Amino acid sequence: MPHATFHFPRNFLWGSATSSHQVEGNNTNNTWWAWEQQPGRILNGDKSGLACDWWGGRWREDFDRAAESNQNTHRMSIEWSRIQPEPDRWDEDALDNYREMARGLHARNMTPLITLHHYSDPLWLAEAGGWEESDVVNRFETYARKVVDALREYATLWITINEPNLYVLFGYLMGTWPPGKTQVRSLIKVTENMLRAHAAAYHAIHDIQPAAKVGVAHHYRSARPAKPWFPLDRLATALQSGTLNDTFPRALKNGRLILPLISKRIPEVANTQDFLGINYYTRELVAFDPLKPNMLFTHQYFRPDVELSENKWIANEPDGLFEALGWARKFNLPIIITENGIEDSQDILRSQYMLQHIHQVWRAVNFNWPVLGYVWWSLIDNFEWERGWTQRYGLWELDCGTQARRKRPSVDLYAEICRENGISSDMVQQYAPKIFDLMFP
Repeated sequence: MPHATFHFPRNFLWGSATSSHQVEGNNTNNTWWAWEQQPGRILNGDKSGLACDWWGGRWREDFDRAAESNQNTHRMSIEWSRIQPEPDRWDEDALDNYREMARGLHARNMTPLITLHHYSDPLWLAEAGGWEESDVVNRFETYARKVVDALREYATLWITINEPNLYVLFGYLMGTWPPGKTQVRSLIKVTENMLRAHAAAYHAIHDIQPAAKVGVAHHYRSARPAKPWFPLDRLATALQSGTLNDTFPRALKNGRLILPLISKRIPEVANTQDFLGINYYTRELVAFDPLKPNMLFTHQYFRPDVELSENKWIANEPDGLFEALGWARKFNLPIIITENGIEDSQDILRSQYMLQHIHQVWRAVNFNWPVLGYVWWSLIDNFEWERGWTQRYGLWELDCGTQARRKRPSVDLYAEICRENGISSDMVQQYAPKIFDLMFP
């Protein structure tokens, strides 16, 4: 049996991620809490409720768990509705709480990677028109200044917006997320305002912290034509990939917003990223479907022979992550994998998925591609938006009723990877022996 280790560069970031609404609990002043109260919006009628009780202080024990498993970074987010509960009022106690969390990461020798917007908006902002109104740009810049000034002692890595492409897709085209719209005009306006808001926040952060590194966490969805020989499948795939994957980061590179039948110059947003965050989970096949205009005339599905997560939400397609990193290189920026993970309550596929995907990251690093870190989604089971509590991504299991945590076996694997700064043949043999010959032929 061969013995080898795939090592990563020194100072590589290894961590896991969370977001405020998904873990804090009782975020009663934002759009997602209001959305949860509407019948039929969340699978099984689930509510976020207490979530993981981080606002009650249980972030401390979860940070301990992350540090004890050798993670050296953690990605967390700030809840805008807590910082600014009303348009003319700031909550300094909430800022102090986030400051204590960032300080807590430092005390555990972990680098904070902080996201300013992770899907949820203050209710007062939504009532004023939300991201469809142009004044959101100044409001977001002001919010960013407030947070960064408060946490500047502890954080220099900032993500302005998490997955803006999914925020507009589900909220303004498909209508499955708040505000539940299905209007192309709204989608275009929100995309433009998010670009402008990101750029305004980018400059604000650098005013406060000239050495800060600022980026966006971008959702990359790998897609292949269902029938490569069929021109309409190829066209549908190109349309989906170009719209979903390219729109936002391309605009932040060249200052041009390009959507189907739309091309608009926004010069002030050009060159406003210091790194590109990549959230990658899966790949799908794309077929042309004239009956699905709200899905860009596409039908998506997984390969019939691929391994699927327990709710058939994610296909284990690790080379899609290598594809995502190759795609990201065209933006000429350092790259951080800001999310990668799989729903797996029984921890059956997680270790294999983790090893295979991190191996693809190593391949990229071995080509000297500028990948700085890898962040697993998620540290602990949390409330998964419209899918409620039906999906379990956590390294640690959460019992929502008792708030008890239970370590899944994959925690030990990830701890070994983080400690070794790499993947060894012994790890693969122990935690996922069925893929040993694939990784060490």
